[in-house]
Amino acid sequence: MGAYLLRRLLLVVPTLFGIILINFVVVQFAPGGPVEQMLAELRGEGQTLGRITGEGGGEIRAAPPGPGEAGRAPGAGGTGPVGTYQGARGLDPAIVAEIERTFGFDKPAHVRFLEMLGGYLRFDFGRSLFRDRPVVELIIEKMPVSISLGLWSTLIIYLVSIPLGIRKAVRDGSRFDVATSGIVLVGYAIPAFLFAILLVVLFAGGTFLQWFPLRGLATPGSEAWPFWERALDYAWHMALPTLSLVIGGFAGLTMLTKNSFLDEIGKQYVVTARAKGAGERRVLYGHVFRNAMLLIIAGFPSAFIGILFTGALLIEIVFSLDGLGLLGFEAAIRRDYPVMFGTLYIFTLLGLLMQIVGDFTYTLVDPRIDFEARS
Repeated sequence: MGAYLLRRLLLVVPTLFGIILINFVVVQFAPGGPVEQMLAELRGEGQTLGRITGEGGGEIRAAPPGPGEAGRAPGAGGTGPVGTYQGARGLDPAIVAEIERTFGFDKPAHVRFLEMLGGYLRFDFGRSLFRDRPVVELIIEKMPVSISLGLWSTLIIYLVSIPLGIRKAVRDGSRFDVATSGIVLVGYAIPAFLFAILLVVLFAGGTFLQWFPLRGLATPGSEAWPFWERALDYAWHMALPTLSLVIGGFAGLTMLTKNSFLDEIGKQYVVTARAKGAGERRVLYGHVFRNAMLLIIAGFPSAFIGILFTGALLIEIVFSLDGLGLLGFEAAIRRDYPVMFGTLYIFTLLGLLMQIVGDFTYTLVDPRIDFEARS
């Protein structure tokens, strides 16, 4: 197992490199890079947009746009020489050059990529282009929100779905089984973000009641409260976002648990245990449970990462939760490349490591599994 885990860890490096490289190449051909966005803002606003820090440390002011001049260009992320931006027409070339130099686009793409990789080896993701803060600082600040949302949602889904799936397997074909199947499938059919909007309308001051807060994970000023009050306040803020993610996650795990138990119950060793006089509870929890739960328990890391990566983004937007999903979304909109690639790197690294943890969990649940022998 040790050699297998070592090989998997070594594969993380080329996998990360390939993902970052592919996304970097794609971004070079995406229109509306940070240089074009800044040029468009300068031309559209005609006023000081703030200080752009760099070697020159100068303040960039927009020149009034000329009549009939175009807006920003569909450039390739600002990799071309000064003057190739359509949005640069009417602006002093020195201003365009300063913007390119400040954002780092005065260098060839391959040089910027190698410098980015060098920083990533030191976990230095640079500074946000528009927030003027280190990317690592932003990620550390936003990560607790996303981890809280993903962790609590995954735990609640498991704590409810596993007992429900076992009960459905034991009472397969009964009215209880049919009724609960209908309920979980309806929940699965409703997208999490639509259910989140419904909860906001009903319970967060949208139209009817205002029982729950709509923003953040803590009430302003709660830092000075006693621990138990802060814990209740945290649960109060987490209730609706967590419920939004949980409601659609029940179906898959519940049906997987039920089918796993039904598959094991029909095997020969269960028939043998019953023939020897073992009680139904002993057969179910002493023999079937361990084998049936192998796939379910070992899939916990992957389920957590799935909720963290996919479902949490829209939930964070709906409930104004300032987490990694919202940070990455805003960075993509503004073409804040350091933040985009920094969050991509963290998400990819977490996903790859959680896959390894999932394999290791298989061996903990069932020591008979030997990945080393398979390889």
